[in-house]
Amino acid sequence: MAVAQSTVPEDPTEQRALRAAGQEIRALMVKAAGVGARLVQFPEGALVYPSKHVMAAGPAGSLVPADWSRAAWNVLREEADSIAALAGKLGLWTVFGSIHPLTPPNRPHNSLYVISDCGCLVARYDKRFLSDTEVSFLYSPGQQPLVFEVDGIRFGNALCIEANFPEVFAEYERMDVDCVLLSVMVDDAPRARIAQAYGTIYSYWLGYSVPAQFSTTVPAGIVGPGGRWLARCPADGNPALAVADIDLDSQDRDIETAIRYARPWRRIARAGLYDQRIPADDPRSDARTTF
Repeated sequence: MAVAQSTVPEDPTEQRALRAAGQEIRALMVKAAGVGARLVQFPEGALVYPSKHVMAAGPAGSLVPADWSRAAWNVLREEADSIAALAGKLGLWTVFGSIHPLTPPNRPHNSLYVISDCGCLVARYDKRFLSDTEVSFLYSPGQQPLVFEVDGIRFGNALCIEANFPEVFAEYERMDVDCVLLSVMVDDAPRARIAQAYGTIYSYWLGYSVPAQFSTTVPAGIVGPGGRWLARCPADGNPALAVADIDLDSQDRDIETAIRYARPWRRIARAGLYDQRIPADDPRSDARTTF
């Protein structure tokens, strides 16, 4: 798989910026296919992540509900169609973020589109946990997790602030995913450490895709089961790819230990293994009574 850091525009009314974002995404897709990737992941809002200061700016710096009629929806659709067509031509699964319109007066979703290697839109993940600003002025929340499969590898999906909701990542572990694609639009080093922790705790791969303009703080990369960064983009503010194998039969010591031993053992432990081993009616088991 390949994980991209691409330049994310923040104004959905600026058609030239949307076109440039689409062009950059497609250029990185070509590079990903060139190195043999079967799937490439892009950041949250890769086509556009609307800034609250653009879409929800009220008088004297206050926030008001966004006027989504201002967005260049036709351009976003054209760019998404072009990305899908190229995915089919390259035979490359492509996951990228954008805003997804709903019937007015409903607010749009903040979404990840999943394009198959045939160039078809096969799934969409709608961000379920939103920031206070997002839910108050910008978006409608999603409702369901999303798991899809490529070549026998199961992928879960999450967006940005959802990194701060461990239940999202625990849920994907229960759904038996092999990798979670976490796409963000944030300049925040701790969020990358949280993502790395999930690779450790749940023993799955994790793709961490961040905008190129924020990569000087933390670049995009791929975390392996066990929590080690397997590949990272340069931290230089430029578009780039990180590439690593997802191999369920990996002989890498850290990965093998995580997926063959740590993950199954934690499942057994959570299933009530210890319930039968707690001493019954033994006063000495209470540390408060005696040494």
